[in-house]
Amino acid sequence: MKRNVLKLIAPVILLAPIALGLASDPPATLAPDTQAAWDSLKKLAGDWEGDASGNKANVTYRVTANGNTVMETLFPGTPHEMISMYHLDGAQLVMTHYCAAGNQPHLVLDTKSSKPRYLVLSFAGGSNLNPEKDGHIHSGRLKIIDDNRVEGEWDFWENGQLGHTMKFVMTRRR
Repeated sequence: MKRNVLKLIAPVILLAPIALGLASDPPATLAPDTQAAWDSLKKLAGDWEGDASGNKANVTYRVTANGNTVMETLFPGTPHEMISMYHLDGAQLVMTHYCAAGNQPHLVLDTKSSKPRYLVLSFAGGSNLNPEKDGHIHSGRLKIIDDNRVEGEWDFWENGQLGHTMKFVMTRRR
């Protein structure tokens, strides 16, 4: 009986250190500016209102997924509602924009151009788009002025070049 039990648990005992080693990989270490940018994004949680290139705009930020994702909802409740999801991917801060144009550009934090409260995001691919011809958000800059004011500029590309820049000037509503 003891021999049969040992036969059953021996592989578990032998493989446990390997399994524990794989399960306990340390999280990726973030550069201080990436961590600060991520923390700044999470502090945007709430409702915002203001101007988007001459039009009234509302934006909502929500921290979700146990603090691992920031969801930005542009123009909530309108036919042009769009969602952007920010999260950490290893040591990178990334964003996927779910656009009313029907595509999903993927952007990454440009750590060389960014500061903790000035985030520069650069195009890194996407789905449902050919960047050489399809219109899409290609880059952006998010300036967190203080806890109640934020400005954003989002560059929309068409036919492989800058088509226009949408500027958001937002104030925290609550």
